[in-house]
Amino acid sequence: MSLNSRFAPDVLGGFDALTSSDALQSGLAVPAKVPGRTRAHRAEAQAIMDGLMQDIPSISPKYFYDERGSTLFEAITRLPEYYVTRVEQSILRRYGDAIADSVGADPIVIEPGAGNCEKARSLCLRLQAREFVGIDISADHLQGAVLRLQANLPWLKARAIAADITQPVELPADLPGSRRLVFYPGSSIGNFEPGQAVRMLSQMRAMLGDPDEGGGLLIGIDLPKPVRVLEAAYDDASGVTAAFNRNVLEHVNQLIGSDFVPDQWAHRALFNARDSRVEMHLVARRAQSVRWPGGGRDFTEGQHIHTENSYKHTLQAFASLLESAGFRQYRSWTDEQGWFAVIHAWQ
Repeated sequence: MSLNSRFAPDVLGGFDALTSSDALQSGLAVPAKVPGRTRAHRAEAQAIMDGLMQDIPSISPKYFYDERGSTLFEAITRLPEYYVTRVEQSILRRYGDAIADSVGADPIVIEPGAGNCEKARSLCLRLQAREFVGIDISADHLQGAVLRLQANLPWLKARAIAADITQPVELPADLPGSRRLVFYPGSSIGNFEPGQAVRMLSQMRAMLGDPDEGGGLLIGIDLPKPVRVLEAAYDDASGVTAAFNRNVLEHVNQLIGSDFVPDQWAHRALFNARDSRVEMHLVARRAQSVRWPGGGRDFTEGQHIHTENSYKHTLQAFASLLESAGFRQYRSWTDEQGWFAVIHAWQ
C-alpha cells in the first residue's frame, strides 16, 4: 500500500536508522558480535533471533518503537479509522471531574510507554501533579517529549527513563513514595497475553510502593466491538499502519544485523474471534532468505511473521486480571457505545 500524501513527507521520509551507538545509549539491544556489547544486549538479540526461528515466527511488538516507529504510531492515532485515541480522550473529557475525584489531586504520575507524553500533559495539568516520570524504550523520542512537557508545565518536575517496560524498571531513588499514580492509557495492556498482562500489572502495582500510601493505577482498555471497526483500525486505507508494521523489520535489522527487505513483506491485520484479539502479521510476498550474523532463515511465499496481538477484554475479564495482579478495587468509565473503558484501580 502507498501512503496518503499528507503523511508521506513528514512521517515516512527523512529518518536515519539507529546506529549501534544510538542503541547502546538508548538502552536498546544491538546486533551480535559488536565490540563492547553487554551480556543483556546479547541476550536480547538472541531472544529476537529465537523468535524468528519459531515454528510460527514472531517479533515482539516492543520493537515497533524506534524513533521512526514512534513517529508512525503518533500518525496512526490521528487516523480516522483509529478510534482508540479519540474515544479514550472523550471519556477523559466527559468524566474528568469524576476521575480526578477518584484519583485525588497532587499525585506523582508514572507513565510506562510514555511516547510523546501528550496524554500525560493533560492529566498532569488537570490533577496538578507534583512530579512526572516517563518510561519508554525509544530514548530519544522520550527525552524530547519530556522536555516539551516540562516547558509546557513549568512547575512539574519531569524525568525520563529509557527502559524496556516489559522488564522491572528501577525508579529514581529520590522519588517520593506517597500518592503515586501509574498511568497506562491507550489500551497497550492488550498487547500482552493474559498471563503476561498479569505480570505487567503486577509490575505496575510494585511501582506504587506501600499500599497504605494512596497509590493507584489509571489504565485504558479496548472493549469488544464489531469486527469491521476493529480490522479497519489496524489496517487503515492510507497505509500508515502497514508502514508501521514493516518498520519493525528495519529496526530488527539494526538490532541483530539481519538483512530483511521490508518491501518484500505485506501487512495483514485480522480479528481472532476465539481469543478476542486483533492480530498483526507480516506476510512474505515471495520466497526469500534472511540472514544475520551466525544464522538465518528461509521463508516461503505467504509465510507469516506474527508481530502483534491486541486483546479486546470485557470489563469483567479485565477485572479478573486486575485481581490476579493484586488490585482489589476499581472504578470504570466508558463511552456511550461501550467501545472503550478507563479504569482506576487500587490495592
